[in-house]
Amino acid sequence: MWVNRRTIGNQQSLLGPFEGTTVLTVRRQGQVAMGSDGQVTLANTIVKADAVKVRRLANGDVLCGFAGASADAFALLERFESKLKDHPGNLPRAATELAKEWRMDRALRRLEALLAVADVRHTLLVSGTGDVIQPSDGIIGIGSGGPFAVAAARALLAHSSLPAGMVVREALRIAASLDVYTNESIVVEELECRS
Repeated sequence: MWVNRRTIGNQQSLLGPFEGTTVLTVRRQGQVAMGSDGQVTLANTIVKADAVKVRRLANGDVLCGFAGASADAFALLERFESKLKDHPGNLPRAATELAKEWRMDRALRRLEALLAVADVRHTLLVSGTGDVIQPSDGIIGIGSGGPFAVAAARALLAHSSLPAGMVVREALRIAASLDVYTNESIVVEELECRS
């Protein structure tokens, strides 16, 4: 999934890439994996190469990755964590409540970031325009390298038997070879579905 900001009135719409990162989520055979690169850029300068943009929340049961302005992403991450506490075990409800608050609150509305969130049952994209999107194939890619990572992940899923974590790692490496805002300092987190 590929997103960008375009102003419509005072609202921002999602239509093309956030420059600065790549986050990818993949589901396969009872596993969900989320990974990101580590590059942080300020304009056209790399300021950090090993940032961690994927976090475990809700006692490790939820993965959350973010793209966009760093301070904005951390503010949203904190809000999302509080929504998870308000709605334990209900990722879609927590994501929907965050999206509603994000869209309605004047201060939050100005935040420029996206969240990809996943638990053992759901993979969701949460945006500031009030969107909570669940992809039909379980793959989400956000950030400037998102489209490259999604394309690579789909090809790897179709033509290999790699587990979800390896698909994410290899797809992010491919994205890093194409997108100047993505590097190969890759962090991958995984969740196993419980039987």
